[in-house]
Amino acid sequence: MLPSVHHPRYRALRAHLKTLRKNAGLTQVQLAERLKVGQSYLSKIERGESYMDVLFYLDWCKACGIDPDKAVVILMEVGG
Repeated sequence: MLPSVHHPRYRALRAHLKTLRKNAGLTQVQLAERLKVGQSYLSKIERGESYMDVLFYLDWCKACGIDPDKAVVILMEVGG
């Protein structure tokens, strides 16, 4: 069974994603443009209303200017 989007580990992921975006100096609109998705989709991910797959995580990291390998290490330190 998959954990809920409200599971503590998924909450940590959502906080991590938001931190990556903010540290890159990007608004949701700007990141959405880079990822070629709607801003509302990013908002749903950050609010826990939608899941994110690993491929989109890699794209998110790259769009925020961080190496996905480094981002995963950070995520594991804070919420893994």
